[in-house]
Amino acid sequence: MKFKFAHNNFNVLDLEKSLAFYKEALDLSEVRRFEPEDESFILVYLGDGETPHQLELTWLRDRTEAYNLGENEFHLAFEVEDFDAAYEKHKAMGCICFENKEMGIYFITDPDGYWLEIIPAK
Repeated sequence: MKFKFAHNNFNVLDLEKSLAFYKEALDLSEVRRFEPEDESFILVYLGDGETPHQLELTWLRDRTEAYNLGENEFHLAFEVEDFDAAYEKHKAMGCICFENKEMGIYFITDPDGYWLEIIPAK
């Protein structure tokens, strides 16, 4: 039996704000969307246009309080060719939440507080 990664999920409070953030910060675009007839939730799958992996954003109509991310010890990592340009872009956006200059990486945070690691391409 062989298993392959399909997607990761983040639940979000403001879907439009999250979609705008992921487009601006990481150039992720909507690949597909699911909305049930009762409109109780929306699933939006984002892709990078290069890999098959997707990020699923879930919006729940009745959710009003922020999600408890615990100690936020989980994250997604994104590799970028022009690390310095990415750093400057994220710095201007004000979304850098942690830097590890010794390791040559940094993290940004999305509107719901999820951490996203930015690493230079090898």
